[in-house]
Amino acid sequence: MRDDRILRIYTDGGCSGNQNDENLGGWGAILEFGSAKKELYGSERNTTNNRMEMTALLSAFQALKKDGQTIHVFSDSSYLMDCFRKKWYAGWLRNGWKTASRKPVENQDLWKQLLPYIDSHEISFYRVKGHVNLSSSAASLDKLYQKFVEWNGAEFSFDDFMHVTEMNNRADELANLGIDELR
Repeated sequence: MRDDRILRIYTDGGCSGNQNDENLGGWGAILEFGSAKKELYGSERNTTNNRMEMTALLSAFQALKKDGQTIHVFSDSSYLMDCFRKKWYAGWLRNGWKTASRKPVENQDLWKQLLPYIDSHEISFYRVKGHVNLSSSAASLDKLYQKFVEWNGAEFSFDDFMHVTEMNNRADELANLGIDELR
């Protein structure tokens, strides 16, 4: 599935002490176009995992130089991927930024910054398993590959899966760099 005309974005975010009032968050993103790669990362104090996942994607989008690109986004955040894949945002917009249960949508500030990119590009969103040990047994990796295909479709080869997983692991390392810089 590797196509040099497609910009691939790999993201991850995390928060050390997520449920505490005082915590450290970090995010990482990799933009890959053909053989060119750009790595981005950053951090925030007193945030959440979801905000860091969203910030990683927003930072990647903000690094784009032109509109109208074909983009594949890979993330281990079901919150982020489900919003776009299941089009939760359409209901939020119809409901005046309220959920189906009439509660205010969390992280509206970030969602409002992310949504314009949906109209500016042709974007596909793919869910990946986070924190995969690429040194695992062949049987374990094959099971993970089957789950990846179940989530995203059979157009991905095992080699695609391995590359995506490697890149998402690197995005996780970048997110941790952001957290480490706050310590």
